[in-house]
Amino acid sequence: MAYRAIRTLTVLTAAVALSATAATAYAAQDTGRHASPGIVTDWARAWNGTEPQALGALFTADGVYTDEAVGVTFRGRKEISGWKARADALIADVHVTVRSTRVDGDRITVRSVYAGHLKGAPKPFAVPMTTVLDLDGNHCRIASDQDHYSLATVLAQSGLPADWTPPTT
Repeated sequence: MAYRAIRTLTVLTAAVALSATAATAYAAQDTGRHASPGIVTDWARAWNGTEPQALGALFTADGVYTDEAVGVTFRGRKEISGWKARADALIADVHVTVRSTRVDGDRITVRSVYAGHLKGAPKPFAVPMTTVLDLDGNHCRIASDQDHYSLATVLAQSGLPADWTPPTT
Protein backbone atom coordinates (compact mmCIF):
# COMPACT_ATOMS: atom_id res chain seq x y z
CA MET A 1 0.00 0.00 0.00
CA ALA A 2 2.86 2.41 0.81
CA TYR A 3 4.40 1.61 -2.59
CA ARG A 4 1.16 2.50 -4.38
CA ALA A 5 0.89 5.84 -2.50
CA ILE A 6 4.51 6.75 -3.30
CA ARG A 7 4.02 5.80 -6.96
CA THR A 8 0.81 7.89 -7.18
CA LEU A 9 2.56 10.85 -5.54
CA THR A 10 5.48 10.53 -7.99
CA VAL A 11 3.18 10.40 -11.01
CA LEU A 12 1.17 13.40 -9.76
CA THR A 13 4.35 15.40 -9.09
CA ALA A 14 5.66 14.61 -12.59
CA ALA A 15 2.33 15.59 -14.15
CA VAL A 16 2.30 18.91 -12.30
CA ALA A 17 5.92 19.60 -13.32
CA LEU A 18 5.19 18.76 -16.97
CA SER A 19 2.06 20.91 -16.97
CA ALA A 20 3.97 23.86 -15.52
CA THR A 21 6.76 23.42 -18.08
CA ALA A 22 4.29 23.15 -20.96
CA ALA A 23 2.35 26.20 -19.77
CA THR A 24 5.57 28.22 -19.45
CA ALA A 25 6.75 27.12 -22.91
CA TYR A 26 3.38 27.97 -24.44
CA ALA A 27 3.28 31.35 -22.72
CA ALA A 28 6.76 32.23 -24.02
CA GLN A 29 5.83 31.14 -27.53
CA ASP A 30 2.51 32.97 -27.43
CA THR A 31 4.13 36.20 -26.21
CA GLY A 32 6.54 36.17 -29.15
CA ARG A 33 3.80 35.42 -31.63
CA HIS A 34 1.67 38.40 -30.70
CA ALA A 35 4.30 40.96 -29.76
CA SER A 36 3.92 44.15 -31.73
CA PRO A 37 7.08 46.20 -31.29
CA GLY A 38 6.88 49.91 -32.03
CA ILE A 39 9.13 49.54 -35.08
CA VAL A 40 6.52 47.26 -36.69
CA THR A 41 3.77 49.79 -36.02
CA ASP A 42 5.96 52.54 -37.50
CA TRP A 43 6.83 50.34 -40.51
CA ALA A 44 3.14 49.63 -41.27
CA ARG A 45 2.24 53.30 -40.74
CA ALA A 46 4.98 54.33 -43.20
CA TRP A 47 3.73 51.88 -45.84
CA ASN A 48 0.16 53.05 -45.32
CA GLY A 49 1.13 56.72 -45.41
CA THR A 50 1.88 59.00 -48.32
CA GLU A 51 5.34 60.26 -47.34
CA PRO A 52 8.04 57.99 -48.83
CA GLN A 53 10.70 59.46 -46.53
CA ALA A 54 8.84 58.07 -43.52
CA LEU A 55 9.75 54.54 -44.64
CA GLY A 56 13.37 55.41 -45.39
CA ALA A 57 13.75 57.11 -42.00
CA LEU A 58 13.08 53.80 -40.22
CA PHE A 59 16.26 52.27 -41.65
CA THR A 60 19.89 52.57 -40.67
CA ALA A 61 21.96 54.78 -42.99
CA ASP A 62 23.18 51.66 -44.83
CA GLY A 63 19.93 49.70 -44.44
CA VAL A 64 18.87 47.20 -47.11
CA TYR A 65 15.34 46.64 -48.43
CA THR A 66 14.61 43.62 -50.62
CA ASP A 67 11.31 42.91 -52.37
CA GLU A 68 11.76 39.21 -53.11
CA ALA A 69 8.65 38.98 -55.32
CA VAL A 70 9.85 41.63 -57.74
CA GLY A 71 13.53 40.76 -57.29
CA VAL A 72 14.85 44.21 -56.38
CA THR A 73 17.11 45.43 -53.58
CA PHE A 74 17.61 48.99 -52.38
CA ARG A 75 20.38 50.30 -50.15
CA GLY A 76 20.27 53.35 -47.94
CA ARG A 77 17.45 55.62 -46.86
CA LYS A 78 17.27 57.54 -50.13
CA GLU A 79 16.85 54.43 -52.32
CA ILE A 80 14.35 52.90 -49.89
CA SER A 81 12.32 56.12 -49.88
CA GLY A 82 12.48 56.06 -53.69
CA TRP A 83 11.06 52.53 -53.74
CA LYS A 84 8.12 53.64 -51.59
CA ALA A 85 7.52 56.59 -53.92
CA ARG A 86 7.52 54.22 -56.93
CA ALA A 87 5.11 51.86 -55.17
CA ASP A 88 2.78 54.80 -54.44
CA ALA A 89 2.96 55.84 -58.10
CA LEU A 90 2.07 52.31 -59.31
CA ILE A 91 -0.36 51.16 -56.62
CA ALA A 92 -3.42 53.11 -55.50
CA ASP A 93 -4.41 52.64 -51.87
CA VAL A 94 -1.31 50.57 -51.05
CA HIS A 95 -1.89 49.18 -47.58
CA VAL A 96 -0.24 46.77 -45.16
CA THR A 97 -2.31 45.18 -42.39
CA VAL A 98 -0.22 43.45 -39.73
CA ARG A 99 -1.71 40.13 -38.62
CA SER A 100 1.02 38.85 -36.28
CA THR A 101 4.63 39.32 -35.32
CA ARG A 102 7.31 37.09 -33.88
CA VAL A 103 10.39 38.48 -32.17
CA ASP A 104 13.61 36.47 -32.00
CA GLY A 105 16.48 38.60 -30.74
CA ASP A 106 17.25 41.25 -33.38
CA ARG A 107 14.84 39.69 -35.90
CA ILE A 108 11.12 40.31 -36.23
CA THR A 109 8.97 38.25 -38.56
CA VAL A 110 5.81 40.05 -39.59
CA ARG A 111 2.84 38.30 -41.16
CA SER A 112 0.56 40.75 -42.91
CA VAL A 113 -1.80 41.38 -45.79
CA TYR A 114 -0.40 43.51 -48.60
CA ALA A 115 -3.19 45.19 -50.56
CA GLY A 116 -3.84 47.87 -53.14
CA HIS A 117 -4.96 48.48 -56.69
CA LEU A 118 -2.35 48.43 -59.46
CA LYS A 119 -3.11 51.49 -61.54
CA GLY A 120 -4.77 50.42 -64.78
CA ALA A 121 -5.68 46.95 -63.44
CA PRO A 122 -9.34 45.90 -63.47
CA LYS A 123 -9.38 44.76 -59.80
CA PRO A 124 -7.58 45.38 -56.50
CA PHE A 125 -5.42 42.75 -54.78
CA ALA A 126 -4.90 41.58 -51.19
CA VAL A 127 -2.22 38.92 -50.65
CA PRO A 128 -0.50 37.41 -47.64
CA MET A 129 3.00 38.74 -47.06
CA THR A 130 5.78 37.75 -44.71
CA THR A 131 8.41 40.35 -43.88
CA VAL A 132 11.65 39.66 -42.06
CA LEU A 133 13.03 42.72 -40.29
CA ASP A 134 16.56 42.63 -38.88
CA LEU A 135 17.12 45.45 -36.43
CA ASP A 136 20.27 47.33 -35.47
CA GLY A 137 21.94 46.53 -32.15
CA ASN A 138 19.84 49.12 -30.31
CA HIS A 139 16.56 47.84 -31.83
CA CYS A 140 15.82 51.41 -32.96
CA ARG A 141 16.21 51.10 -36.73
CA ILE A 142 15.76 48.50 -39.44
CA ALA A 143 19.05 47.18 -40.83
CA SER A 144 17.39 44.82 -43.31
CA ASP A 145 13.87 44.24 -44.65
CA GLN A 146 12.93 41.26 -46.81
CA ASP A 147 9.36 41.17 -48.14
CA HIS A 148 8.01 37.81 -49.34
CA TYR A 149 4.70 37.57 -51.23
CA SER A 150 3.47 36.06 -54.49
CA LEU A 151 3.70 38.43 -57.45
CA ALA A 152 1.77 35.85 -59.51
CA THR A 153 -1.10 36.08 -57.02
CA VAL A 154 -1.00 39.90 -57.08
CA LEU A 155 -1.27 39.87 -60.88
CA ALA A 156 -3.98 37.19 -60.95
CA GLN A 157 -6.12 38.98 -58.37
CA SER A 158 -5.60 42.24 -60.25
CA GLY A 159 -6.87 40.68 -63.47
CA LEU A 160 -3.52 41.16 -65.23
CA PRO A 161 -1.57 38.64 -67.30
CA ALA A 162 1.32 36.79 -65.66
CA ASP A 163 3.85 38.55 -67.91
CA TRP A 164 2.60 42.08 -67.05
CA THR A 165 5.29 44.60 -66.22
CA PRO A 166 4.74 48.07 -64.79
CA PRO A 167 4.94 51.06 -67.10
CA THR A 168 8.34 52.75 -67.18
CA THR A 169 7.00 56.29 -66.85
